[in-house]
Amino acid sequence: MITILNIGMNHETAPVKIRECLAAEPDNNKKALIFMRETDCIKESVFLSTCNRIEILCTTDDPSMAKKAILELMSKLGRLPVKDFISNLYTYNDMEAVYHFFSVASSLDSMIIGEPQILGQIKKAYAEATTNKSSGVILNRLMHQTFHVAKKVRTETGICESAVSISYAAVELAKKIFNTLEGKKVLFIGAGEMAELAARHLMKQGINSIRIANRTFNNALKLAALFDGNAILFEEIDSQLSEVDIVLTSTASPQYIIT
Repeated sequence: MITILNIGMNHETAPVKIRECLAAEPDNNKKALIFMRETDCIKESVFLSTCNRIEILCTTDDPSMAKKAILELMSKLGRLPVKDFISNLYTYNDMEAVYHFFSVASSLDSMIIGEPQILGQIKKAYAEATTNKSSGVILNRLMHQTFHVAKKVRTETGICESAVSISYAAVELAKKIFNTLEGKKVLFIGAGEMAELAARHLMKQGINSIRIANRTFNNALKLAALFDGNAILFEEIDSQLSEVDIVLTSTASPQYIIT
């Protein structure tokens, strides 16, 4: 008998240092899907990894063996012994797994309720699963139903009416501190999705100057070009701190950026 199994961790069950270990490598998603595709007891799989959660959704005819294999996978991806993260995991079977995944996609399980990024991240995870031929009849149907439920929740409720992302919340906090953001100068440390979202919000508030620092300078250049900003070298961060009004940092660094 086939079981739908969901094993994961989120911002409520696991500290940042554990989640970051499992999401550290950019090709971990592909590695995970290939591993599960080649594991006999796992029939279908989808792997979702974001800054706030890890979700492994699969079908299996042997749940106990599948869970053992998934724990081995997570240990390899994070380079951590299982004992270091097993207490941070949750496990759901069948309808509980379906209900949980619906909640995740509808952003009911997010750090900020109603944030829109998670649905796009799930769609990307599903696309990767289909590309790597790890999804099948059951998960295909489940994922399409997940998208339908998430759209229905957003359409029929007021869940998206307030601040709906961490980036937006950061901008709202800055507005409370300065009253107006017109003419202010901002330094972004990190050039990822969070920085881009925050930059879009800030531009609407009349920000005068955007500066972007990133360890990979080309990524800073690309993001700066989108907002007519300036890319700076990572080594210049210290000298820039006294020149700007607001600093927003979002990186995958395991060490402190500003001491």
